[in-house]
Amino acid sequence: MKIGEIDKVMDGVSVEGTITAKGRTRSFISRKTGKRVYVANATLSDDTGEITLVLWNRQILTFDVGDKVRIENGYVTEFNGNLQLNVGKYGTITKI
Repeated sequence: MKIGEIDKVMDGVSVEGTITAKGRTRSFISRKTGKRVYVANATLSDDTGEITLVLWNRQILTFDVGDKVRIENGYVTEFNGNLQLNVGKYGTITKI
């Protein structure tokens, strides 16, 4: 699938792209676990478009601007009117 084909909330998304931007890391206490978690938004781009990629905890340090990555079995949500690609616990993100 290409990023430009993502146009709604969906599951089972597999896509490749390049991280072209990465925002600052934020943290908060999880209501589920009571532990501090870290999150940062990145921009994932290919030749058809771009989407916000949500990076959590170790992913923030593992992936950086310029990395080409493959997301498998991710899911898309909408936040503040923008689509966001999430890896989730059933998906994977790898450098290629």
